[in-house]
Amino acid sequence: MTAQTDTPGSLTTVYQVSGMSCGHCEGSVSSEISEIAGVTSVKAVASTGEVTVVSAAPLDEEAVRAAVDEAGFELVAKA
Repeated sequence: MTAQTDTPGSLTTVYQVSGMSCGHCEGSVSSEISEIAGVTSVKAVASTGEVTVVSAAPLDEEAVRAAVDEAGFELVAKA
């Protein structure tokens, strides 16, 4: 259920988000998730619904869910 890749000093997690359909959607989701403490990089892809997040430590899934909700979309699961 979780796609995580560990590299020294960072953790990459891929989330599945429903409702994204354009670049503006990607930007909204990326902006909200970027505000979570410890996040160093976010890449959202509307065509696949995948959001790849690089962080210094594991993130609280509820914090990610709240950020996605704030952007107007729904966190389906970790990919």
